[in-house]
Amino acid sequence: MTDSNADRAAEVHPATDAHRAAEVPAAVEFMRSRLPWTPEVFGVLGSGLGFLADALEDPVSVPFAEIPGFPAAAVAGHQGRMVAGVLEGRKVLLQAGRFHVYEGHPLPVVVAPVRIAAALGAPIFLVTNAAGGINPDFGPGTLMLIQDHLNLMGRNPLIGPPSEGEPRFPDMSAAYDPGLRGLARATARDLGIALAEGVYAAVTGPSYETPAEVRMIGLLGGDAVGMSTVPEVITARVVGMRVLGISLITNPGAGISPAPLDHAEVLEAGREAAPRFEQLIRGVLSRLV
Repeated sequence: MTDSNADRAAEVHPATDAHRAAEVPAAVEFMRSRLPWTPEVFGVLGSGLGFLADALEDPVSVPFAEIPGFPAAAVAGHQGRMVAGVLEGRKVLLQAGRFHVYEGHPLPVVVAPVRIAAALGAPIFLVTNAAGGINPDFGPGTLMLIQDHLNLMGRNPLIGPPSEGEPRFPDMSAAYDPGLRGLARATARDLGIALAEGVYAAVTGPSYETPAEVRMIGLLGGDAVGMSTVPEVITARVVGMRVLGISLITNPGAGISPAPLDHAEVLEAGREAAPRFEQLIRGVLSRLV
């Protein structure tokens, strides 16, 4: 990057980031005015998985456009609303549609819903995504419990001055809560749902990975690859939320299958996996203590 380009970036992004960060308190107060209770679980629904928001009892739906600082959702398969309701007796707040780095959103926007949910009092973060399979044993339709992640985005949402009360160097040795992972395993076993487990690698996108990049991620220990999740998980941990992550493997990574990659394939895999995914989430929620 030339000096002039760096100067222009410095002029644009910090100002945008600061503006968005300043709107989080306003968004918290707005959401507090719309919610009838404190959420017990905050969930983000990945591509093709927004159907779970329609399963909530007594739903309160808030379009992104009404929330201070929220842009509209612009990716197919993302509804663009926050939905509060009850599922398996638990008070749940769901983000149906997420913001992505590849859309040009600064990281404070991408992770703002997590900060808002934490400020509203939600202690648990359920994060889901659609991902490409790196592990050859994980075919389309596989549900993968995330045990760890690789941040290959080249950026971190905690860069910059830390927020008041947050650790400067948060521990990430158990980013995905061991207790919640154990609960998900036991639930899947009891319900007869196949649940793989592996490492999620996050890249910025929006282009899909090349075959060489897929091979590299596999050598680094990645089992699945996607374009989200990691910034939100890092943020959830720094604000003290427990994290449970589940990936839906929608397609083999480039080079594993001879077929070209297509976003429509992602959405179709979400529809196929819907019954198993909903059954697993309901089972986990019903067993939370």
